[in-house]
Formats: sequence, structure tokens, C-alpha cells
Amino acid sequence: MAVTDPIADLLTRIRNAVKANKRKVDIPNSNMKKGIAQILKDQRFINDFEVIEDNKQGILRIALKYTNGVSAISGLERISKPGLRIYSASDTLPRVLNGFGICVVSTSKGLLTDKQARRDSLGGEIICKIW
Repeated sequence: MAVTDPIADLLTRIRNAVKANKRKVDIPNSNMKKGIAQILKDQRFINDFEVIEDNKQGILRIALKYTNGVSAISGLERISKPGLRIYSASDTLPRVLNGFGICVVSTSKGLLTDKQARRDSLGGEIICKIW
């Protein structure tokens, strides 16, 4: 079955795995998903990720992070959707929980967090919020 919004599918699979207390989740791979996983790893929301090559598009395996049985990810929310793209300038990027969460922003320099985009004065498409 074809997925019309692969980023929303990624976020939903992570959300469902966290609710089920799974240690890892497998997702079909793409460069955008790999970039989001790298940001999640850099911001310490996940332990690690790896790309498993098959003879198709590959599988992105994400190792979720738990501390005393509580997930590092409390929530995920898709902002920009295929039917309604949401763009923002660097000075109007939203703050998630007063800086305790992050926004993933697609800029001309690639995927960045909202803090990095503000620092570099780059606006772009707001992909999702993670807290």
C-alpha cells in the first residue's frame, strides 16, 4: 500500500513504538527520514539508528531511548503536510515548550532544528515538532 505522507508515517510509527514500550522500530528508508533520525540522535531523543540494506529502498532501524522506563520522546506532531505546507522566517519560528522541545525545519542548508535555524538566520518549511 502506498503511503501518501512518509514523514507522518515515520512519526506515527515512532509514537506507536513508544506507547508499546518497544526498544526499536523499523521504518522504510529515505534521505529525509535519515536526516530526521540524525537530528533525533543529536538531540538525544533516540539512542541510535542504522540503515539496513535490502534490495529495495532499505530499512531505517531506530533504537528508542528510555530512562527508568520513561521514553525520552513525550510527543511528536507533524506540522507541514503535503496538502498544506507551513513555512516560517527565522525570526518567527515557533518555540516548542519554551525550548524543551525542538522543531525540525527544512532549510536551504538541509534539515536543522529551530535553534540552529535561528542562529544561522534561516527560515524554511516546518516539518514537525518533537518534545
